[in-house]
Amino acid sequence: MASLIIPSKLNTSSLVHDHPQSSLFIFKTPSKLKKIHSPVARLFGPSIFEASKLKVLFLGVDEKKHPANLPRTYTLTHNDITSKLTLAISQDINNSQLQGWSNKLYRDEVVAEWRKVKESMSLHVHCHISGGHFLHDLFARLRFFIFTKELPLVLKAFAHGDGNLLNNYPDLQEALVWVYFHSNIPEFNRVECWGPLKEAGGSSFRRGPTTPIDMIPCSCQKECSCCFPSMTSIPWSEDAISGQGDDDGIHQGLGQKIR
Repeated sequence: MASLIIPSKLNTSSLVHDHPQSSLFIFKTPSKLKKIHSPVARLFGPSIFEASKLKVLFLGVDEKKHPANLPRTYTLTHNDITSKLTLAISQDINNSQLQGWSNKLYRDEVVAEWRKVKESMSLHVHCHISGGHFLHDLFARLRFFIFTKELPLVLKAFAHGDGNLLNNYPDLQEALVWVYFHSNIPEFNRVECWGPLKEAGGSSFRRGPTTPIDMIPCSCQKECSCCFPSMTSIPWSEDAISGQGDDDGIHQGLGQKIR
């Protein structure tokens, strides 16, 4: 029987053993005859981006419309059987990718949206760390560690999958990337600015400190032409405003008002 272990200190060497049957857990097997299995969180597999393993779906959008004029959202999920990534590029979150018991249990998806805030374009990326399932809470520290470790790969997948758009509008490469970690544990419930998109997915990238609330870009309170879209298309952000959410506080508040 597997024994759950809560890591008090993260040991990155324990993350190099891959198990093909699960994106949330891998099992480390000692060489002794009596085997003890320890589930260790793992969300995306290898950190090296492989374009051949990325499937891109364009749903109601193309590379011609700038995201300052037409909403553009990314939904990235991982298939445990094929080890492939699926990236849907659409105007809203592609909820069909998030169905099924395994997706609801693992919660290893990453969603993002382009936004124009006071005339400046930025990419807002959202990850679920904990809340809604006891395993998420149990392994919150490890989930946070792995998400931060794998996000450069995710950003490369965004840039590769939407490469034609970025080639048509090079200014988007300069757009800042804002990463929202959603958790019911204050330590991991945070927002970070990862710098320009062209650098955020690079090997030399280094994360910055948590961003103060008053520095997070917010759209104008009144109707204007300098912000688009006027409201976020990601429900997690809306739940963060009220500090409420389904699944027993699954998206409890980030503490800032995202509009």
